[in-house]
Amino acid sequence: MRYLNREQYGDRPLLYGPYYNAPAIANVGEKEQYNKVDGKYKVTGSLSGKTEYEPKLETFFPRMHSSNSNHVQAYQEWGQVKGRPVRVRDGGETKTIMKPTFGENLTFFFTYQVGYMYMRYFMWNFVGRQNDVQGQGSFNSGNWVSGIGFLDDVKVGSRDKMPDSMKNDPSHNTYYFLPLLFGLIGMFYQYNRGKSGKENFSVVMLLFVFTGLAIVVYLNQTPYQPRERDYAYTGSFYAFAIWIGLAVPALYSLVQKVLKGSSGAIAVTAVSLVLVPGILVSQNFDDHDRSGRYMTRDYAINYLESCAPHAILFTYGDNDTFPLWYVQEVEGVRPDIKIINMSYLGMDWYISQHRLASNDAAPMPFSFEKEQYYMGRMDAVLFQERIKSSVELSEAMKFLGSNDERTKVQVVSGEKMDFLPTRSFHITVDKEKVLKSGTVKPEDAALIADSVKFRIGKSYITKSEMAVLNIMAANNWDRPIYIDHSLLYSNNIFFLDYLQLEGLAYRFVPIETKGGGMNRGRIDAEILYENVMNKFVWGNVNSPDVYLDEYNKKAINIIQARYLFARLSQALIEKGDNKRAVEVLDRMFEIFPNEKIPLTFDSFPAVELYYLAGETEKANNLVSILSKNSFEMIEYYTSLPDQFASAIDEEQNREISLINNLVILTSKYKQEELNKQINNKLDEIISGLEKKMGS
Repeated sequence: MRYLNREQYGDRPLLYGPYYNAPAIANVGEKEQYNKVDGKYKVTGSLSGKTEYEPKLETFFPRMHSSNSNHVQAYQEWGQVKGRPVRVRDGGETKTIMKPTFGENLTFFFTYQVGYMYMRYFMWNFVGRQNDVQGQGSFNSGNWVSGIGFLDDVKVGSRDKMPDSMKNDPSHNTYYFLPLLFGLIGMFYQYNRGKSGKENFSVVMLLFVFTGLAIVVYLNQTPYQPRERDYAYTGSFYAFAIWIGLAVPALYSLVQKVLKGSSGAIAVTAVSLVLVPGILVSQNFDDHDRSGRYMTRDYAINYLESCAPHAILFTYGDNDTFPLWYVQEVEGVRPDIKIINMSYLGMDWYISQHRLASNDAAPMPFSFEKEQYYMGRMDAVLFQERIKSSVELSEAMKFLGSNDERTKVQVVSGEKMDFLPTRSFHITVDKEKVLKSGTVKPEDAALIADSVKFRIGKSYITKSEMAVLNIMAANNWDRPIYIDHSLLYSNNIFFLDYLQLEGLAYRFVPIETKGGGMNRGRIDAEILYENVMNKFVWGNVNSPDVYLDEYNKKAINIIQARYLFARLSQALIEKGDNKRAVEVLDRMFEIFPNEKIPLTFDSFPAVELYYLAGETEKANNLVSILSKNSFEMIEYYTSLPDQFASAIDEEQNREISLINNLVILTSKYKQEELNKQINNKLDEIISGLEKKMGS
C-alpha cells in the first residue's frame, strides 16, 4: 500500500509538478505524528508536509522532476535539454534558470521511460538480451539484441570481436525476433475475427497497456534505478504471450489449405513449439538454473562468522542484510549477533525492535528513552558549532537527549530542532577493558589510543546516524562492533579511521589506522587467516556447472574478495611468512578462477605478491592471463563503430593502464621475455589505433 500510494520511496509528481531545477518556496500541510503512549495515541511529533515550488518552473505531465545531481545530468542527456531562460525569485535573489521545454520533457519520457525502461524490457522477453549486467544506457550492459548479426553489430559491436568471456556468457540470449513475430501474428489474427474478435482484442489490449505503459506513466521513474525494473511490467508481457498463443490457430488457418485435418494441426503445433518455447528454453535454461548455487547463503554465513561472540553488526541495504537474517533465523547461524540495518534505523519501529533481545543477542544499548526516537523527533539533528574543541560522545548524547529548551534551535520554518554544539567528538578508551574483552590483543596494547576522535563534516545528521552514535556511546566498549563492507562508502559511519579487517566485516577498535578504499583499516592476520582459510565457504562459486549471475559477481566485487585475500597475503609476507602467503593466493585463484570470473585489476596485487614470495612461475602465469584478458578487451573496443568512441574511452584507458602496470612490474622483477611480449603486443594495438584515427 505504501508503494502504491507513492509514499515508500518519496512522492513523485504525476500530472502536474516541478522540473528538476525548480526552487522550493514553501512547505505546507505538515502532518502530526501519532504514537501509542501509556495505552493511548498521542501526538509525539510532526512530519514534513508537501513542498511547493516556483510556479514558473512547473509543468503539465512532469517527467524530469528529481533534483538529484546525477539524475539531472541524465535528464539533460536523455532529454537533450537546452531549455529556455526564465527569471525567478529564489531566496530573495532574482536569477535566470533554464527551464526545460515541454518537448524536451517528452523526449525524456519517450527515450528513457518508455524506450529504455519499458521497450528494452519488452524486447528482452520477445527478441533477446545482450547479458544480465544492469544497464544505465551504455552499449555493453543489458541491451536487447536479436542474434541477427547486422542488426546487433550497430548496437553492441561485432560478436566475432568479443572476448570469450562476453561471447560465451550464458546470459546472452537471442530469439531472432520469433516470439515477437508470433505475437504480432496472433494480435492481427484476433483483431480480424469479426465483432467478438475485436471485443476480445480490446480486452487483451487493455490488459497489455494498463500493466505496461500505464505503469510507466504512474511510476515516473528517475534515471539510475538501483536495479532493473522489468518485474514491474510482467502483466504486460503475459498479455503479449496471449497473442503468441493465438499465432498457432492463425498459422493453422493458413496451413489447413494445404495440409487438412490432424496432420496440419500436428505440424503447426510441432513447429510452433520448436520456434518459440523451444528456443526460449534452449537459450534461457543455463542462466536461469540455480541448482547448486549457494553463494548468497554462504556469503551471509561468512559475514556472521567474521564477528566475535555477541557482536553488533551494522549492515547497509537489502542485499547486505536479508541473507544474514535468513541464515540466522532459519539455519540458526550465530544467533548471538545483533544485525542492524542502517537503512531502517531511521524508523522508530525498527529502533524499538532493537531495544529487545533477539535470539541469543542481548538488547541494544540505547541511552535515550523509546519516545525520544518517535518519528517527528530528531529525524534530523543540526550542528551549531558553538564549541570548537572535541566533546565526549556520551556527554553530547546527554545534551541531545535533554528536554531543556536551550538544546533546541529555531530554524527558518519557525519550528525548533535538536542540535549538537560541535562537530568534533571523542570516545575515551578504557584500555584495561578493551584488552580484557579481546577488542585489542595484548601484543597490540601499545597501539591503543587514549581516545577515539572523529569529526563530522555534514551540516546535519539523520536519525539513523544519530542512533549509531547513541549506540556507540552507550556501549562503551562492552560489546564488539562491526560494520559491513558497503558502509565504508556510505558516508554515514564516522569512525572509519578505527577499523580492523578480520573477515568480510570490519571491527571497531581503538587503534587509529589511516587509509581509504581497499586499504581501509588495519589487519589482524591471524584472525583473518583463520576465517579465510578454515571457516569461510563460498557456495560452489568455482564449480563449472554453476552459473554466477551478475548479482553474484557483483557481491564478490562489492566485498572485494580478491583484494581481501591479497591484503591477507601481503600482511603475512610482511611478517616473513611466505609459505602461508602463497597458500592464501593459491586459495584465492582456486575459489575465484579466471574461467568463472575473468581476472582483471582486482587480481593485479597478487602478481607482485607472488614475485615477493619467490613464486616467479606463478606470477608470470598470472601476468599472461591478465594481459591476455586486457588485450582481448582492447581489441574489442577498437573494433567498435565510431559512435562508441567516447563511451569506451574510460574502459579502454583502464585496460591500457593495467597493461602498463604489468610492463612496469615485469621490468622490475627482470622478466625480460614476458616484458618484451607484452610490449610488442601493445605496440601492435597502438599502431592499429593510430591508423584508425588517421583514417
